[in-house]
Amino acid sequence: MSEYEGKQEYVRTIELPEIEVIKNKYPDKQYTAKIEYPEFSTICPKTGLPDYATIEIVYNPTEFLAELKSLKLYFVAFRDKGFFHEHFTNRIFDDFIEAVKPTWAKIEVRVNPRGGITTTIRREYPSDLER
Repeated sequence: MSEYEGKQEYVRTIELPEIEVIKNKYPDKQYTAKIEYPEFSTICPKTGLPDYATIEIVYNPTEFLAELKSLKLYFVAFRDKGFFHEHFTNRIFDDFIEAVKPTWAKIEVRVNPRGGITTTIRREYPSDLER
């Protein structure tokens, strides 16, 4: 049995604060919004040590914009939870897409080096499979 067994079963269902939205007053305009959060932290589920990362989300808004205070509170909720890098990236992006409903978005997460290894995770919506 792997020492990771059962440590990530909850990643898709764990309760997190809601990402709130505000009404976009320019839904008829095509533009890009970029959100960068350089203070993200979570716990490594294997070692219990903190992982730190910068999260960058770029998106084309439609009817809604991400409300930034709620987004920060959402990010902060990860601080005491154990997530692998790829798992928290996908969870954040899924929740963001569901709340904001952009026409296009991408996320890039750059995890600070630990043990000499840096991790960067990227994802785009819609993906080639969704187009």
